[in-house]
Amino acid sequence: MKIYIKNHVFHYEIENVTRLFFPFEKLEVIKNIEKDIIDFDNLKVPYIFTGVEDSVILVKAVFDDFKKELTTDKSNSIKEDERLICSLLFKLLTEYTGIEMPWGMITGVRPVKYFRTLAFEKGKEYAKNYFKNSYFVTDDKIKLAETTEKHENDILNSSKENSFSLYISIPFCPSRCSYCSFVSQSIERTRHLIEPYLDCLCKEIEFTGQIVKKYNLFLETVYIGGGTPTTLNPNQLKKLVNTVNFSFDMTTCREFTVEAGRPDTITEEKLRTLKDNGVTRISINPQTLNDDVLKEIGRKHSAEETIKAFEIAKKVNFTTVNSDLIAGLPTDTFESFKNSLDTIIHYATENITIHTLSIKRSASLTEQGIKTNAQDAERTGKMLKYAEERLMQMNYIPYYLYRQSRMVGNYENVGWSKIGNEGLYNVFIMDETHTILACGAGGATKLKNPRTGTLERIFNYKFPYEYIDGFSEILKRKEKVDIFFKELEL
Repeated sequence: MKIYIKNHVFHYEIENVTRLFFPFEKLEVIKNIEKDIIDFDNLKVPYIFTGVEDSVILVKAVFDDFKKELTTDKSNSIKEDERLICSLLFKLLTEYTGIEMPWGMITGVRPVKYFRTLAFEKGKEYAKNYFKNSYFVTDDKIKLAETTEKHENDILNSSKENSFSLYISIPFCPSRCSYCSFVSQSIERTRHLIEPYLDCLCKEIEFTGQIVKKYNLFLETVYIGGGTPTTLNPNQLKKLVNTVNFSFDMTTCREFTVEAGRPDTITEEKLRTLKDNGVTRISINPQTLNDDVLKEIGRKHSAEETIKAFEIAKKVNFTTVNSDLIAGLPTDTFESFKNSLDTIIHYATENITIHTLSIKRSASLTEQGIKTNAQDAERTGKMLKYAEERLMQMNYIPYYLYRQSRMVGNYENVGWSKIGNEGLYNVFIMDETHTILACGAGGATKLKNPRTGTLERIFNYKFPYEYIDGFSEILKRKEKVDIFFKELEL
């Protein structure tokens, strides 16, 4: 599909709105075209034309027998012109496809943060009306955004000045899930890299800790993710966690999370090692408790192993346990999803994160040519509606929310929690509240200037072998953290 752009610079958002309706279509954006010298009547369809001529904004969509254009007057604001041109396109594509987008034409990752900004500037009623009338968000999603923002704001207000969080990457998994696009390696192929990787990682953590000690910074949360950190054995886990404990002042740390993730990597010895060495929160992420669906998505554990992992976590007496489910997985049904959620609630996990399936370009599902359709969106929407109603009934609150590209039905991911057990790191990273110092392969440090609110990013090498081979460069890049805080004169 071709998208023609004339006399405006809004090609990025035009492309994003189009992808809401055609997530798997190859789009070709043609900028700075001269409409008068192109014979649009004889162009190969489908195509979209968006242009600004004199004081008029015009959008035209042509798909086989569908041919329609809309116009509106140009405003005096570049930002408003962008919204107007996108809204015309959104209306045309909604009419052509018959698809109702729950989040309207919002394409950003953080709709709750946008809602908060609007509410802060002009009040919550304005924010709700703006979401509905200017971005066409449904009433249900506006209510979810408002409720989530309230609980999220309580966490943000509890954060200290000059605080930061620490993210540590363990990019190894027992196997690669078919929907996954994270930088993680199957240990069947990369087991030999774990020890040298861990040695380098601990050195980077120590180096980062030395920098932090020079400045008046407060460590609020630690998150060890991946990948699956519990692919490490108990001794390796102890070495990693203790390196964190020895490298940073942990007296200000409010939450220490390890994403245990895959139930087939969880043992009592591993969980006791984590608990005994200061970890307060873990994730056990089955994604589904249907064995057939697990097989379909490339998971090598069973529902029974997940139940056993929950029982071990309860026996070890972890403060907080999170569990992830994914709505919209291939071959999953509403009844199957309902059973998965009800079972997890039965085991009284304090956090439950409900994700919507997002099929990334680099995932094997995409390589297999799997695409979602209107029936998948309807099924997923039913799952999410049940989850929201059931979790609220059981006194869980939504405390953070984010969206991704290519989500089935263009829905959302929501973190639900029992009050007092919210995952702080999730909120801080979604809101970009403070600096995130990242260690390990694929890590992206985000340095936030508390005076300007701007972010400066430092990227580590993505893959374990690159990280090991180029470790001297990793430490060299980390020196930029020292320079950043020195210039702030903290």
